[in-house]
This record gives sequence, structure tokens and C-alpha cells, in this order.
Amino acid sequence: MGRLFHVGGERVTVFRIALAVLLAAYGLAAQAQTLPKPKEFYFDKDDSARPIVVAQGEGEALNQNLLKMRERGRKPVEATAQLAHVAIQQNRAELANQLYGEAMQSSPASSSLGRSVRWNYAWDLYQVGETKLALELWAELASAFGSHSWVPPTLALGLWSEDRKAEAVQWYAAAMRTEPDLWGNPANFPALLPDWREQDRARLAEVLAAWQTNPPAWP
Repeated sequence: MGRLFHVGGERVTVFRIALAVLLAAYGLAAQAQTLPKPKEFYFDKDDSARPIVVAQGEGEALNQNLLKMRERGRKPVEATAQLAHVAIQQNRAELANQLYGEAMQSSPASSSLGRSVRWNYAWDLYQVGETKLALELWAELASAFGSHSWVPPTLALGLWSEDRKAEAVQWYAAAMRTEPDLWGNPANFPALLPDWREQDRARLAEVLAAWQTNPPAWP
């Protein structure tokens, strides 16, 4: 998933305060996460693990289109989540957190849509540097719902970014056990991870290199 934006300078503090208030309401905290232990294999496809896009366009025209969808009850949760992403792109952090909060409140985590909202929110958090909080949401999804194929590379990326390198390699090992012919070559990453930014695929290649140096035993 490749979402490009930044939260600039003085807006970072506002963004983090708003995040703290919102995520506290959902029992999440920016601290070292206790992740589930990796399973042996992760073959399951997860249709909820994809960017939420219900309208095309850019700028104010896109905003207005999404607002109309919300008002008319046409995929209102999806429109709200996409508006939240647009708000972050526009450095409107407080609005983004408010909108993601609304979307999560309207879609329980047990539903496919609720999982998608949380997965998208986690990626948005990761890409503005809130990796701890992104890991918290990813861990919640990984703990509760199946053995989805997105989990090992995504958690490996997040953990490596937090300098939790041994844990990152353990998670990457799960991808290697599942599909060694695919995950053993970084040349496959653009096809496997088409929505990731190039810098994130490069970081995952570092995890692969660490795994190749010292592959952990299973279990």
C-alpha cells in the first residue's frame, strides 16, 4: 500500500495529541506491543486488506464527492475512511483522526469493513511515522482474524522500522515458510507488494537479508 503524505512541523504535536485521545478510546497505546507469536503458515487471502477507495479524483472535487456519498448513505463508512486519508494528505490531522474514529465506531472490528478501516488507518499511521500505533492496530487484526498472507511481511516491516530486528526476522520467517519461492527474492517484491512505497520494499529487503544471514528455526 503506497500512500504518500507527510505531517509537517508544528502539526505533528497536534496530530499525536489527537491520536492519543482517539486511540485511548479504543484501548490502544503507543508503547511496546505484545504481538502474537508467528504461526507456521499464512496462506489466507484477506479481501479487507486493501486501500479503501470509493471515489476517484483529487482536491476539492474529491472531497465534495465523498461528502455527498456520506450524506446520501452511499457507502458512508468507506467514504468516511477515504475522507480521513485525504485529510491526512492535506495535513488536517485532527479531522483525519475524527473521521477515522467515526468510521471505526460505525464498523466493528469483527466485520470485513471494520477490519479494512483499521488496516487502512494502520498504514496511514505508519506512513506518518506513528509506527508503534500502526503495529498496535496490525497486531489486533493479526491476533483475532485468521492467518492472512499480509501479516508476516507487514509486521516484519513495522518491527524493523522500530529497530525490533530479531522480531522482524521471526515474522519474515513465517513468510518464507509459507511461500519460499516468492519471498526469497526481493525482485519479486514489486509484484507481491504493488501498493507499497519503494522505500518500504527496500526496508523489507533488509529484513530478508537478515533472515538469509541467520534464518531462525521453527518452532
